[in-house]
Amino acid sequence: MDANQQEAPEYAQKGKFSTLLEVLKVSTKLGLTSFGGPIAHLGYFHNEYIRRRKWMDERSYADLVALCQFLPGPASSQVGIGIGVLRAGLIGGLVAWLGFTLPSVIALVAFAFLLQGYDIASAGWIHGLKIVAVAIVAHAVLGMGQKLTPDRGRATIAVAAAAVALSWHTAYSQVLIIIAAGVIGLWLYRKKAAEGIPNLQIPVSRAFAVFCLILFVGLLAALPLLRQSGEAGWLAMFDSFYRSGSLVFGGGHVVLPLLEREVVPTGWVSQEDFLAGYGAAQAVPGPLFTFAGYLGAMAGGITGAVVATIGIFLPAFLLVVGALPFWNGIRSSPKIQGALVGINAAVVGILLAALYDPLWTTAILEPMDFALAVILFVMLVFWKLPPWVVVLTGAAGGMLLGLV
Repeated sequence: MDANQQEAPEYAQKGKFSTLLEVLKVSTKLGLTSFGGPIAHLGYFHNEYIRRRKWMDERSYADLVALCQFLPGPASSQVGIGIGVLRAGLIGGLVAWLGFTLPSVIALVAFAFLLQGYDIASAGWIHGLKIVAVAIVAHAVLGMGQKLTPDRGRATIAVAAAAVALSWHTAYSQVLIIIAAGVIGLWLYRKKAAEGIPNLQIPVSRAFAVFCLILFVGLLAALPLLRQSGEAGWLAMFDSFYRSGSLVFGGGHVVLPLLEREVVPTGWVSQEDFLAGYGAAQAVPGPLFTFAGYLGAMAGGITGAVVATIGIFLPAFLLVVGALPFWNGIRSSPKIQGALVGINAAVVGILLAALYDPLWTTAILEPMDFALAVILFVMLVFWKLPPWVVVLTGAAGGMLLGLV
């Protein structure tokens, strides 16, 4: 059965409005509780969207993660947008992005106006949330590893990917690791490539997808020219943040040097305010790209925050929507399936590497930190408690450890 013959998407069966509300509710909960950076977010997504709600199967989720690793921009936000699109169409993708992004944007804009200069990054509850991220990612590594690295070959690819990721830190290292794993997977698993995979209904036309890709390239080329045509104003800010969101691979902390070059030399934000905002960004859940909201607020108030936030996330939305309609055809190709076997194993390895650095190295500093991480892991894996309970427990545990 091909994609056009499948049953209608769930949002068409269940009622589009109620499905959109469901997407908004779940993504907002993730936006309020997903601490620990982009790799940790993928663990939170896996637990909420895949394990608990089964909105996608394990392999399709891993393939989506691999696709978003290839694309420039914030990988975790792109995965969330992709799941929203698959669940409830284009508006579902927008709603999923809003729910996941707005909590941290609001918090960082509030930091810009109210909390600048306070040393919140060293608070005990922040340290507890870092330990929560360790437990969440460990859970994701365990679950994805069982599904995606069940044999010696794939486990070897995963371990090799983790070793390279830990020893080679560049903006393009993850992309090159995934490409190498794809080549190895094609060579090792080309005879297993005929295994069936779930075919997903993509509620976006190919014509609209092509339009999104053309718009992405067009804005990237045109905005710098328009910026030079007269008074820069908000157009200059939109260009700076759009370019930053378009040209960075790996997301997260990798975007910070680009943002600094855009906002500090122009005088929009001082070096001191930039560093203070970066410290505040570590204290909030959600994607680190929402740091743009803080910078925009510092440069131009609420309007600046809106312009900067839309500018830095628009490339991610255009690229995901542009790629998804071609996803089934690519991932179901016999030649591509073998490569995806290797790529999925590499994704597990990259996740394993991130579990150690930066999560473990910045969160597990004392024996009691490790004890709290084990407790949180048991609560998540064996007691199967909701993530928000684990998050609150971790924050409270961090505060108690700070008093010891």
